[in-house]
Amino acid sequence: MPGIRHIQWTSERSLRIETDAPSHAISQGLRRASLPWVLDVVPADGSLLILINPEASMPQDPARAIVLAIDRLGNVEQQPRRHVIPVCYEPPYAPDLPDVARLMGMALDELVRWHTSTEFTVAFLGFAPGFGYLSGLPDGVRVPRLASPRTRLPAGSVGLAGPYTGVYALPGPGGWRIIGRTNLVMFDAQRQEPALLNAGDVVQFAPISAKEFAA
Repeated sequence: MPGIRHIQWTSERSLRIETDAPSHAISQGLRRASLPWVLDVVPADGSLLILINPEASMPQDPARAIVLAIDRLGNVEQQPRRHVIPVCYEPPYAPDLPDVARLMGMALDELVRWHTSTEFTVAFLGFAPGFGYLSGLPDGVRVPRLASPRTRLPAGSVGLAGPYTGVYALPGPGGWRIIGRTNLVMFDAQRQEPALLNAGDVVQFAPISAKEFAA
């Protein structure tokens, strides 16, 4: 397991850890370790937040105990859950597809083939319920956000920004460049697991036509 870059207390009951390892892999490992005094582990971009259970008995040095627990994880990861998400890359569902293709130096069909042939990993969730930041863009590729965010995007909008791609699970504002839309329900508060995606999941997009999208 790559080394920890930095660890700090962010409150009396939370620790922030910066690490070279994928934060979702560490969070999965710490959850499997079932440390009774760890309430939750929240992965983020290059870091994770450890929430400590105030009702549990803690070790004398919780920060060191977490470091030792991470060291014991090794490189063992659980088999990730896999999702295939259908996406329509046709107008009017892909307003920014031409601009993104130009920015990435690809033809439109080449961009769609790349996006649907790549296996992305959910690095972490944030911004809004069910919104997963999916890593897997080519090294060095950074797609700039829109200069002026849209005030409202439909749920299912698929976008690119910075080093990530992602799906807006709920309607709302957004500044990512939209290259398609899925009709899959990404977040449903009535489900046992409301968010379809979790950190560490693997995602592959599958192209569908506008007719299939509307069916």
